[in-house]
Amino acid sequence: MGTRPLYEYKVIPLAIAMIMGIASTALIKSLVDNIIMPLITPFVPDGAWKTATLELGPIVLGWGAFLGELINFIIIAFVIFLIAKKILKEEKVTKK
Repeated sequence: MGTRPLYEYKVIPLAIAMIMGIASTALIKSLVDNIIMPLITPFVPDGAWKTATLELGPIVLGWGAFLGELINFIIIAFVIFLIAKKILKEEKVTKK
């Protein structure tokens, strides 16, 4: 029983994917905060999307910050979906 290299267990690709995921999260957050949301700002009351709220009597809902995080999530989920789809397609081709 010899030792197997780490790449055989796919540890290194997993570590690389995690690091790239963290880096892409910061990049996508910047994209949403600095490019996408300023385009939406004219449609938000008072023009401040991060502090946009909806008051329902004593309840105040901070929907502006939630909208920004929702857009972040959708972009990240879509990119991960595309990458996973491509990887699974390549694995299917190499197994034949």
